[in-house]
Amino acid sequence: MELNKLLRENIKKLEPYACARNEFSGEARVFLDANENPYNAPYNRYPDPLQHKLKEKIVKIKGCREEQLFLGNGSDEAIDIVFRAFCEPGKDNMVRIDPSYGMYQVCAEINDVEIRAVSLDESFQISAKKLMAATDDHTKLMFLCSPNNPTSNLLDKKEVIIILKEFNGLVILDEAYIDFSPGNSFLPELSKYNNLIIFQTFSKAWGMAGIRLGMAFAAPEIIAVFNKIKYPYNVNILTQKKALESLNSNEEIKETWVKELLDARKELSERLKTIACVNKVYPSDSNFLLVKMDNATKVYRYLTDLGIIVRNRSGVNLCNNCLRITVGSEKENDILIRALKDR
Repeated sequence: MELNKLLRENIKKLEPYACARNEFSGEARVFLDANENPYNAPYNRYPDPLQHKLKEKIVKIKGCREEQLFLGNGSDEAIDIVFRAFCEPGKDNMVRIDPSYGMYQVCAEINDVEIRAVSLDESFQISAKKLMAATDDHTKLMFLCSPNNPTSNLLDKKEVIIILKEFNGLVILDEAYIDFSPGNSFLPELSKYNNLIIFQTFSKAWGMAGIRLGMAFAAPEIIAVFNKIKYPYNVNILTQKKALESLNSNEEIKETWVKELLDARKELSERLKTIACVNKVYPSDSNFLLVKMDNATKVYRYLTDLGIIVRNRSGVNLCNNCLRITVGSEKENDILIRALKDR
């Protein structure tokens, strides 16, 4: 992969916005560079634009280098940046698996990039051959989600590797749910494939969806492009502070949460199988279950009327009459089961 051949011409020529905080490292005595109000510390100051302290902690946990890591306002920021950096509107295209996370398509449509959806098979697995057949000279990106949303399964690693070796564009592997999976992350293999971008998040296993912090891991050349076009202070000071606090104190708690959720996932799956309207509970490698119902839309409306919110995936490819149900707390799961039994 030659990165310059993938980059948009205007991005190659772009002079990024530069602030004094980008040019200075270390502890300053006085900040008089950004027209900030000197009162109401620390919230009067702009946050570190490159989140150095937070990244120092993350790379120790993830086993990568800081120059391989980008932090964004949720993974959605990184998804959008990929399109803005590499896809010429009205000219280039992307390939995605179908079904999968909806923001890949939304960001493509916003950026006027053609979408080529390739259906998973009946086992919700990918075919490298079919995905490669959907590409052409204007295919810049391929999106894979593993474990996949909404099908909840890990994608075949051998097929993913074939794509990484054969595709001349960028392969985006979204691992938002990898902590709940028996399979390993591709992070240790990042240096083998210079066309690989891995997304992870603090929203799921770390229990911090509310602070909106996503991670992208890639070759330093790709991360440099991300940093070139991101907004100057894209991760606010409150998010950086809370994430650092959690990483310093909650790593063991996070592992406990994952174990408890995996146990709860197994129990919830077995309980759902006893419900009359449930036809099938699909195997899961994530913190949610895909459940096939007699009439998913009717069940969804019934639950909504009771204030129980799940996700109706009936209109999605291969998911007819399916609800996506997140594994909740013991109390939340009990409320759901009781409601379904009383229906």
